[in-house]
Amino acid sequence: MPASPSPATDRRIVALDLARGIALAAMAAYHGLWDLGFFQLTPQNLALTPPGRLAAHAIAGSFLLLVGIGLVLANADGVRWRPFRLRLARIGGAALIITAATWFAFPQSYIFFGILHCIAVSSVLGLPFVFLPAWVTALAAAAVMLAPRLVGHPLLDAPELYFLGLGRGLPDTNDWVPLFPWFGLVLAGIALARLVRPALAGSRLARWRPRNVAARAAALAGRHSLAVYLVHQPVLLALFAGLVTLTGPHPKAGLASFRKDYVANCTRTGGGPEACRIAARCTADALRRKELWGSGKPYSVEQRAQAQGLSQRCYEAAEGTAAPP
Repeated sequence: MPASPSPATDRRIVALDLARGIALAAMAAYHGLWDLGFFQLTPQNLALTPPGRLAAHAIAGSFLLLVGIGLVLANADGVRWRPFRLRLARIGGAALIITAATWFAFPQSYIFFGILHCIAVSSVLGLPFVFLPAWVTALAAAAVMLAPRLVGHPLLDAPELYFLGLGRGLPDTNDWVPLFPWFGLVLAGIALARLVRPALAGSRLARWRPRNVAARAAALAGRHSLAVYLVHQPVLLALFAGLVTLTGPHPKAGLASFRKDYVANCTRTGGGPEACRIAARCTADALRRKELWGSGKPYSVEQRAQAQGLSQRCYEAAEGTAAPP
């Protein structure tokens, strides 16, 4: 029969709630940035740039590390099955809600295995590691994180195996947190917590309590992180949807991606790189002058013909400008 949790380990560590709250704030900021780009309120979607993707990975990683730490603090003295099952049901149910909601909102890129799905599955897979030596769990964490680089194979690109993350392709989805390598961070959190848990008993960190409004609010949000996660994005989407109806899209929204795609298509069909770059700028400017830019509606047959004519004239002019003397 498992031993009862000691008073020190049974007490909730508020500092961990604060860490979750800070991660939630970072996540909300990232989602706000994504929403601004989605509604074309910024010239480009900064959330999809390399720094934006790096920030997204850091935020997701922090949540998963905290999941591993939380598994140890809650269950290291014996699995508390009822709280564990209730938590798993809440997270799994929320993951299914996210899948259903995004299926209707973004059918081409719905979320089939996002952060909540990964947390739910990782919580089950990680539970046995709570009772293994820390060094074993650390080795398993390294293996899981390295697996995509060592095991990636086209046979694992089947849609039903996307959740593993061991294929070579990238699925079209708004949030993808596959088990490999992300489960490795849960294991890393478990290993870390196993190492530091003995020192937590009676420590200042375990006794810490927030003393200002901001820290108390962050800790409260961290304690109810699932509810905050489910609510914040619909609120942000509604806010920015209302804003774009008042302001309209940014006049340069999509300009950088248009030029990039234009140059790629132009050079692929035999155009010179410099002429294609000049023509891309010229075409974008011409489309804006003719009010064919940023309407958000598909072109009519006449508008498409007009846009193609503008592009052709721009390229012919650019070809002459870019030609060597």
